Amino acid sequence: MALLETSGLTAFYGDFQALFGVDVAVDAGEIIAIIGANGAGKTTLLRSLSGVLANEADAIRFDGSAIGRLAAPDVMARGIAMVPEGRKLFPSLSVQENLQIGTYGRKADGPWSLESVYELFPILKERRANPSTALSGGQQQMVAIGRALMSNPRVLLCDELSLGLAPVIIRDIYAVMPKLRASGAAIVLVEQDIEQALKVADRVYCMMEGRITLAGTPAELSRDAIHNAYFGVA
Repeated sequence: MALLETSGLTAFYGDFQALFGVDVAVDAGEIIAIIGANGAGKTTLLRSLSGVLANEADAIRFDGSAIGRLAAPDVMARGIAMVPEGRKLFPSLSVQENLQIGTYGRKADGPWSLESVYELFPILKERRANPSTALSGGQQQMVAIGRALMSNPRVLLCDELSLGLAPVIIRDIYAVMPKLRASGAAIVLVEQDIEQALKVADRVYCMMEGRITLAGTPAELSRDAIHNAYFGVA
């Protein structure tokens, strides 16, 4: 049984349907990449998995339990944390205060604390008293990752980690992926940078217009097959 899975997942924004029967599965300790163009439904999928968008109870199962109707705080308390697109830090709070917010509602002990997050990202310890707005984009992304880790998640949802960052910063952010995996967390990674996603993922799902158009391991999927699924080429 997968740790986290969806079955026939749909999602709506009012009358607009954004997801159509999406089936994905994430095993414990696995890195899953979700790729696709803008508007493909990737962020909507993460919003559904994190409880921001409500669904049918059985459409999302976590550790064997139906969670599709749970609100976001309850989903987080069970062990699913999200690093949102655009980071969404609290500008009036310091780096350390932003990190500490990640412990809100935490019910499980685990490997992540202020000390271990600072070990993962030493620059954050140096700047822990600074307001989050005083940080560079890459450093803000580190805070967003650290905040999610502070809940000691079993599944970490990451939405567009590389968005708007310089290549050298993207490399540094992705360099911590082995350490995150070693901590025991599974990772669902939404990424438009296909090459970056293929480097770190165990399996890949490609989405287009709210549907899964291709799935497999990076070794199984040719670049032509990914291109065709990404752009809907028959």
